[in-house]
Parts: sequence; C-alpha cells; structure tokens
Amino acid sequence: MKYILQQKKVTALIALLFSLFLQAQNEDDVEIKALVHGADGETIVGATVRSYSNGASVLTDTLGAFAIEVPLNSILAISAEGYKSTSVAATPDMYEVVLEPGKDGKPIQVAFRQVEEKDLIGGISAVNLPEILDKNYTTYSLEGLDVFAEGYNGNIWGMNSYLVLIDGVPRDAGTVMPTEIEQVTVLKGIAAVSLYGSRAAKGVIYITTKKGKIQKQQIDVRVDAGLYVPKRYPKYLGSAEYMTLYNEARVNDGLQPLYNDETIYNYASGDNPFRYPDVDYYSSEYLKKAYERYDATVEISGGNKLAKYYTNLGFWTAGDLLNFGEAGNNRTQRFNIRGNVDIDLNDFISCTIGGTAIYYSGRGVNTDYWGNAASLRPYRFTPLVPVDMLEEGDENSWNLVNNSSYLIDGKYLLGGTQLDQTNPFASIYAGGYNKYTSRQFQFNTAIRADLGGLLEGLSFKTMFAVDYSTSYNQSYNNNYAVYQPVWNTYAGFDQIGSLIKYGEDARSGVQNISNSYYQQTIAFSGQFDYIKTIDKVHNISAMLIASGYQQSESQEYHRISNANLGLHLGYNYLQKYYVDFDGAAIHSARLPKGNRAAFSPVMTLGWRISEEEFMADASVVDDLKLFASGGILHTDLDISDYYLYQNIYTQTDGAWFNWRDGSLGQSTDSRRGENPDLSFAKRKEINIGLDGTFFDKMLQFKGSFFLNEIQGNVIQASVLYPSYFSTGWPVSSFIPYVNYNNDRRAGFDFNINVNKRFGTVDWTLGVSGMYYNTRATKRAEIYENSYQNREGKPLDAIWGLESMGFFASEDEIADAPSQSFGQVRPGDIRYKDQNGDGIIDVQDEVYLGRGGWSGAPLSLGLHLTARWKELTFFALATGRFGAHAMRNNSYFWIDGEDKYSEVVRGRWTEETANSADYPRLTTLNSDNNLRSSDFWMYSTNRFDLSRVQVSYKLPERLFKGSFVREMGVYLNGANLLTIASERKLLELNVGGAPQTRFYNLGIKALF
Repeated sequence: MKYILQQKKVTALIALLFSLFLQAQNEDDVEIKALVHGADGETIVGATVRSYSNGASVLTDTLGAFAIEVPLNSILAISAEGYKSTSVAATPDMYEVVLEPGKDGKPIQVAFRQVEEKDLIGGISAVNLPEILDKNYTTYSLEGLDVFAEGYNGNIWGMNSYLVLIDGVPRDAGTVMPTEIEQVTVLKGIAAVSLYGSRAAKGVIYITTKKGKIQKQQIDVRVDAGLYVPKRYPKYLGSAEYMTLYNEARVNDGLQPLYNDETIYNYASGDNPFRYPDVDYYSSEYLKKAYERYDATVEISGGNKLAKYYTNLGFWTAGDLLNFGEAGNNRTQRFNIRGNVDIDLNDFISCTIGGTAIYYSGRGVNTDYWGNAASLRPYRFTPLVPVDMLEEGDENSWNLVNNSSYLIDGKYLLGGTQLDQTNPFASIYAGGYNKYTSRQFQFNTAIRADLGGLLEGLSFKTMFAVDYSTSYNQSYNNNYAVYQPVWNTYAGFDQIGSLIKYGEDARSGVQNISNSYYQQTIAFSGQFDYIKTIDKVHNISAMLIASGYQQSESQEYHRISNANLGLHLGYNYLQKYYVDFDGAAIHSARLPKGNRAAFSPVMTLGWRISEEEFMADASVVDDLKLFASGGILHTDLDISDYYLYQNIYTQTDGAWFNWRDGSLGQSTDSRRGENPDLSFAKRKEINIGLDGTFFDKMLQFKGSFFLNEIQGNVIQASVLYPSYFSTGWPVSSFIPYVNYNNDRRAGFDFNINVNKRFGTVDWTLGVSGMYYNTRATKRAEIYENSYQNREGKPLDAIWGLESMGFFASEDEIADAPSQSFGQVRPGDIRYKDQNGDGIIDVQDEVYLGRGGWSGAPLSLGLHLTARWKELTFFALATGRFGAHAMRNNSYFWIDGEDKYSEVVRGRWTEETANSADYPRLTTLNSDNNLRSSDFWMYSTNRFDLSRVQVSYKLPERLFKGSFVREMGVYLNGANLLTIASERKLLELNVGGAPQTRFYNLGIKALF
C-alpha cells in the first residue's frame, strides 16, 4: 500500500512538471468545452474540473457540461463523488470525459434501506440494469438475471418461489419493463430477507425503478423492431403412414387391419387432398415463417434541488404465427406510463410519489389450435370443401352453398364430420374471436422526515401503496355449420355427389364476458432509522420497522396477509469489523391462537481482511471481505389454507344409507382431526461469503456457501396414526395436519468478473454459477423396501421403474416375473424386479435422478463485452447441468387412437427387435409401457447462446448544434443456439406455440 501511495505521488509530480513545461511552450489560453459523464452514459452534475497549470477550477452544470480557459495541452484533473478521478490533456477536439465508477459505486437496495457496496454483507446480489441494458436490450425485467446475479437460476438457492418487491411493494415482475428499472437486488441469505417476515422465507427480488436527477430535462427515446422465428415444430406422420402403422398396431393386438391397400395408396398419392386429406398443421399453408414485434419507449427526466421527476411511456405490440381466418388479426399490445417524483419540501421533510398505469390487450381465436394440432389425426377431415368440385346437378348441395354464411374466399365451405362438428379450422374461420383485457394501476407514496433536531442521525420514513388490477375476456362466439362431402367417380373423375351438413350458421351478436378477475394490494411500512458515526471510527445503524401488506383476489374469501415488526442493529469499526442483528416479529392467521406469533432472529458478522496490517504488502488485493450469518426464520408460506388446525365435520358431503324401511339418511363425516399445536415451519440457515477485488479492480469475485433446512413443513400423514383413523367408505378421516417434514438445501454460488484493456479494446468477461443439492431429511413414510424411502433423497427426485429392454418372445414373458400393469406381449418394455418378489409393480420403483424442478443442480452464466471506440459487442450464454426429465407427453406416450409422431418409426417389430428404440404399437391401453421409467428419461444438460448484440454509437460531432445529443443503433438476437445431446427434444414444444429465436433492430437517441 505504501508503495502504491508513493507511486501515485510520483505520477502526480511528473504530471505537474509536464503541464508546466507545456504551459511554457504554449503561452496562449484556449477555451475548452466538454461534457462529463459516467461509463454508463449518465451525465455527472457537479464534477470538479481543475487546471494544474493556472489553478482555474469549474463545476459541471446540470447537463454535465463545463467551459474553462486554460493553456493548450495543459493537464486537467476531473473528479466527482462516486467516480475515479482522471487527468486529460486540454485539446480543441476534446468533447467529452468519461469517468469510471469509484470504489463505492451506487448504493445497493436491501431490506428497507440502502447501503454502500463496500458495506454489503449477508448473501445479496445486485445488478445495475441500465448499464446492462445499454449493451443488452431485453424485453422482460428478469431476463438474463441469472447471468449477472449469482445464486439465482429462476429460483433462489434451489427454493421453489420468491417474493418480488417493486419499490418495496409486492408486485408481479412483469408489471415493470427493463427500461423502467434502475437496479435489481436478489436477497438470498436469511439475514437479507428476515426483516420482510414470513412471505420472504424463500428469497426476495427487489426491483428499484428509476428516479429523476438534478439536471436539465433529458429525453431518451428507444424504438425497436424484431422478428420471432420458430425453432422447431413437432413432426407427425402423414395419413398414409399413420394408416399403415395403425394396421400394424391392430395386428399386434390380434385384430384385423382397418385400412386396405387402395385406401392407403389414395392417401399417399396426394392427387385429391380434399377427398383424401393429409393435413399438416405446421405447414406454411396455415403458419407464417415469422411474426413481428415492435416497441417504443420514451423516458423524460430532470429536476432541480426542489423536485426531481422521471416519466416512462412504453408501448409494444406483437403478432402471431397463425395466418388464416380470424387468426390473421391475432395481436397482443401493451401500453404503460410510469411517473416518479421526488420533492424536498424543506431541509427536513421530503416525499416521493410514484404511479403506474398499464393497459394490456390480446386478441385471439375461440379454439386451441396448437393443442388440436398435437391430437387430431391428419386424415380425419378436410379443413375446406371446394365448391367447384360439386356435381353440377346436385341442387341440394348448391342450395347449401348459396345459403351458407361462411364461403371462404368465395370457393370453399368449412369441412368437418359428425365427430368433428367443431374443429380448429372452422372455429378460426367462423367461430368468432375473443379479446383479453387487463388494466393495472399502481400508486405509492413515501414521506421522510429528518429528526436530527431531536436526536442526531434519527429519521422517520413511511410508505403507503395501493395497487388494483382487473382482467376479463370479451368474446363473440359464433355458431357455424360444417360439411362432409360424399364423393363419387362415376363420371370418370372425383366429384362431390352430395354434402352432409352438421350444425347451423348463426351470429348472435352478443358479446360474452367471462373470466373476470381482480386483485387489490395494500401495503404499508413505517420505520425509524438511526445512523451515527462516532469519532470517525464507530459506525452505528439501527432501524425499527412496522410493515405489512394484504392482497385480495376475486373468488378468494381470505386475503393473503403479511404483517411483522422488524428490528435492525448494525455496528462496524472503521468499516473493518461488522456485526449486524436482524429480527422480525411475525404474525399468521393460518395458525391456531397461541401459535400465531413468532420471533425470527438472525446474526451476521463481517471482516474486511484487506484492511488488516498483515495485508499491507498484498498489492494485488484491492479489497477482501468475509462474512458469515445464521439464524431462524419462521414462515407460514407453505401452509396451504386457513383453519387446518381445526377438525372438520361435514354432512353436505356425507354418505347416504338406508334405514327404517327404506328411508334415506345422510351421515356426518370427519374430514380431518384437530391440532391446536400446529405452528410455523422454520428456515434454519448458515451462510458464509467472500467478496474481493484484485489487481486494481481488474478482477472481481463474489461467492457464498449456504446450508439451510426448512423444518416442520405441514402435512397430513396417515402413516403417523393407526389405520382406523381413516376409512374408505364413508370417506372419513380423523388425521390432523402436523409439523413434520424437513427439507435441506446446501450449495455455493459465485460471480467472477475480469476487466482488461488490450490495445484499444476494453474487454469484460463475467462468469457466474451455482451448484446446490437438496435432501428430504425427514419424511412420514412406510415402505416395505428401504430403497423406496423418500427420506435421504433429493427433493426433486424422479421415481420410476428400471427398464431391461423389450420382451423378445412369449417364452421370455412366461419366464419373467408376473406383470401387474396389464397384459404384455413381445415388444413391450421389460422391468427389473427390484425386491425379488416375482411381481413387477409399484414396489419396484426406484430413484432415477433429479428433475431440477427448482432449477438444474449446476447452473452457469457467461457474458462477454468488447468495446472499441464507439462499437460494442456483447454475448451472453447460460448452461444447465445435472437434471433429467421424462418423455411423457402425447408426442411420446402413444396408444389407442392417439396421433402418431415420428418417434414410432423406431417401434419394435420382429424384424427390428435388435435395433428398436420404441415399444410395439397397440390400439389398446399400454399401461405397462407408458409409465415412469428410465426408458423415457433423458438428460436436460444444455448450453445456450442466449443473446448477442452489436451496438454502435454515432459520433457526437454529427449532432453538434442540433437538439440531438446522442444516437446509437444496435442489432441483437436471442435464443440463438442450443448445444445439447437432446437438443431436438429440448427445443420442442408439444401442444403449444413453438419456441422461437428473436432478431431485433433498435435505435436509441438522447435529446
């Protein structure tokens, strides 16, 4: 450290001597005019610009601009609070000065307060979203968060839910757009979330929206246009191939083929697709190659010492892949306006007012096209019946044509059959449309009072918020007729001899309102803050907090409530040794009287190792901090309902019985027993973290280890009580809900950033990741075989049978253990008899792998930035490893009359017995084959190139003298590439819209 200080002094002396030399060589002064802004593009107001040569000094104005007269080529020193100071030579072509963030950087939002990053302890990750958005434009508030915030992979530390707070109010993350966000903080550790009480027991994501600054009015405009391009569609068999294999399935079942060779040939030839339809629901006849998205955002901000304001107006609209009938009008639109105002009423009182309005609408059709595409067989009906193929003398059919309300393109009737009187094509052409409408209004206000007159360092803050949202569906549901053609060929060619009509055309003109929903949130908090520094070494902080919120929803009798008192006590000595205590007194109406209150204490210790004397010679270390926290947090988050502690008797659902010469009586039945001792579950946790920066901030590291266990999860377990506590008929139970199950999670997360300049290119490489493991440490269970115990296994365990290939012959079946899942034949899956009892049943199910339902066990994120002059390249990638899934949707589990996908081509037959990778086909139920087993399991390991963006900032000299201050363009793509052994499967959506790649062109400007 001493060496570094000496080096800085020598450097400053050389700079001073050099400036004096230049001054002697350049007697004439010149006026230098330039702007000062941060690396994130924000103007810096009040920066100091000082000349080494003549001592002149000025401050930047509200635009970040300055003008100063100094000798040509003299050295100017520019400094500002929160930024690294820099020195530059005064030249006529100097138009801007960029300052890098200083050691402290921006304050980080944590529970009910903001702290400087250097004082951050307790399992917290923070993301400066505007800085990222400048090089990585996204359209969802949490998109890509896992790459920048260690410990987050869609969930926090492997837990299955989290609380989202926007400006301190429980809100949905989708109600705020990325351009509105200033900072996203992921509160992971128990110390970070404890002050929020019960509902925060599985982590908190705190989103802070932007506010105005002291500056002249600034207008930021961003316009984008993009295309969504489908990645992959399901591949189903055509009509002829389906019929061929369906015949095979019938033969496998001992039945006669259903389709003759002539019929199959006619469907295969494609000569008359109206008579022999072969419908491909994913063809370009019905779908676009891509659909568009447009968005525009205007941000207006500014202010002075009295008031600061920020306004965001945003609009986006997107189309749809469907390209026929009413679906051609499908569109989704969203408009929002946000306003935040900060007012300093006087030297003691300030207030904040924020409001948001969101209008969302989506227009769609009255059918599930994608669901039908995954289930309707291709030969069932022709979507359209051509009227020009009607027999000319068939007056009855022509009367139907002339009286139809839906003659598509003037030449087609709607096709169908008796079994397909409603179908997706007819519904899209004639069934009407629906429109989803959502309106959301959010309002929050806060007042802060400086009570330093009563006690130095004391202040009071209160916040109140009201949110209201409504949504509903409007629809016009039209009736329509469909027509089944009756074909003949007696004229030597195919023609329609008659039409069979099903249904009637009718437009009621009635607008139907359905699915009405509302939600109201009321949130409040009040807190006393005390911050005091004694003798410049003892730093004390304290908070006393009362907070709570209520959410009421339509059709829900009880409101979701959270109320608690919080206490924070913090102390640090010389910002070297830290000790924090956080506690929350919580209340829950879901528990019985006497158990509704609890106190959650948490302690955190921190040590800045880099400030110790023994680190003085460690020149590579800029800052190194170690922290550890532990505590208990009580929660009712997983208690599913109210009054579970009460016994419930019902006669409404009681059983009927005969007595007294045939008279009917109804029983009164118990549904559960009473438990007056039901209490909170407890999250017990310790976590240890290490943060550091090295080599003059070239390398930054953050990491933490966590171990937590949620004890006393509420269950109703029959195995804990005698069997007579429950009966099958009448259905009755005296088994109470109890605190029993325990869940443990352990793991570590990390974030590494490297910043380095090579030549004229500035590089930033960041790597984040998390590995975690879970265990069911206590379970109420009785299994005959210990290998089936859930206790000791992962919480996301996949259970199933262990397959041993296919049965090859009837003799092999006869020699095998008895099969309890229905009759089996050669070509069916054979399973291992785990317990050797000679029967294949559910007792042979074993642990197969982890499902990653709360995120893959190992998640990695990678981001790379290369900046050369005004050109920036950015790439973002993610990896997910260690989880598995089952191929158990309708694309793979096929029997009976199901639609056949391409996977059945690998079916078992006697000829393919040695190469088959799919069971035999059957038209009956296939209970033996279609059940959870390792045969259907696959790895979800994947590495995704999630986003690439190239940005270019146009030279400012192009706009000199105009109202445009900056302008830039960018081109980006999202979801570009997946590298995985099961890539085709991972990219496949069945029964829903396809996954897409997104390509976008954007322009942004500053006025």
